[in-house]
Amino acid sequence: MLLSSIRRTLPALALLAAAPALAQQTPPASPTPVFPRPAATPGDTTAAGAIDRQEFATPSVVGMGPSKGLIFHYERMPTFGITSNAQVVGLGDFSADAKKNARLVIKGYIPMLNHPHLKLILGVNYEREEFQFRSTPTRYELYDNIENKALKTLGTQLAVIRPVNEVNWYIFRVKGELSGDYTSSALSVSDYLRVSSEFLYGWKRSPNFSWGVGLQLGYTFGRQSIYPAVLYNRTFNSRWGVEALFPARITARYNASPKSLFFAGYSVDGFNYIVKLNNPLVRQNQPDKQPLRTLELRETEVKFRGRWEREIYDFIWFGAEAGYRYNYAFDAFDRTNADREKIIDSKFAGAPYASLELFIVPPRKFLKKQ
Repeated sequence: MLLSSIRRTLPALALLAAAPALAQQTPPASPTPVFPRPAATPGDTTAAGAIDRQEFATPSVVGMGPSKGLIFHYERMPTFGITSNAQVVGLGDFSADAKKNARLVIKGYIPMLNHPHLKLILGVNYEREEFQFRSTPTRYELYDNIENKALKTLGTQLAVIRPVNEVNWYIFRVKGELSGDYTSSALSVSDYLRVSSEFLYGWKRSPNFSWGVGLQLGYTFGRQSIYPAVLYNRTFNSRWGVEALFPARITARYNASPKSLFFAGYSVDGFNYIVKLNNPLVRQNQPDKQPLRTLELRETEVKFRGRWEREIYDFIWFGAEAGYRYNYAFDAFDRTNADREKIIDSKFAGAPYASLELFIVPPRKFLKKQ
């Protein structure tokens, strides 16, 4: 679900990958400028050698904030309760406090091709989620495995942005990730591989308004599924705007200055991990089922959040975010037998969270060359 990052990364990456050229139409002058202006589009050389000065549509709009090329993100939640209920005979229930739940995320985006009619962006990401429980060992096989190994994600993605003309555009993205409790010495690609993709087709009505519709295949709601998506990016004036990819996220934006932006809204995040058990779990009175050696964790959470992004120095920005996390599910499913039966139904208590982020953006001297 990194389409939001791609939308905000595209304009500046285009500037780094190509020579400066024609700027898009800018909104009427206002006392407070917005940052950045629309990305310039390189001239398209025709077969006759003439320059096509037509502008081509993209999903980004004026005022969406600095584009991110390299991101370092750390997020943490304080103590919260966990309740797990067994769904099969032979397994026990569990209730305890997690004193730590932290996530480290590192992402990077690289422009591979920049052409007026076709843009390719390669993305890579590494994520690590850690749990620590108040009393260890918990003597509950699932959580002892999680605390000992942590949950990791290593992925790469390719985004294809196709400006069709001055109004229409479409985006296709495919992403592959290795996700679970694997270690470098014990990694089976076929077991841990997760694939997601999305396609959006849209209309650029003005430099301030772009929208689109499409489908996403991913794990936003815990399990791999296809669901519709509606993109809506709009800047209403020099201060206010909205950035949305419904139903996954809706965010209101306030441009305090070209160097300071505020955001508020919600996001739905889904995670899917494979966990290998150290000690197989045997289900009683089910002789036809093999002992459980592998579980699939499906996690879904909703965050209500506020965020501040601020320039530190030219190409270095930081972000601070805080809010409330509501956990919808943290369930374990059988990955040993073919029925994919739910084994454990877990709930995390709601809790506040906070995160800090440092990210690299294109220097302003590149933006001024439009």
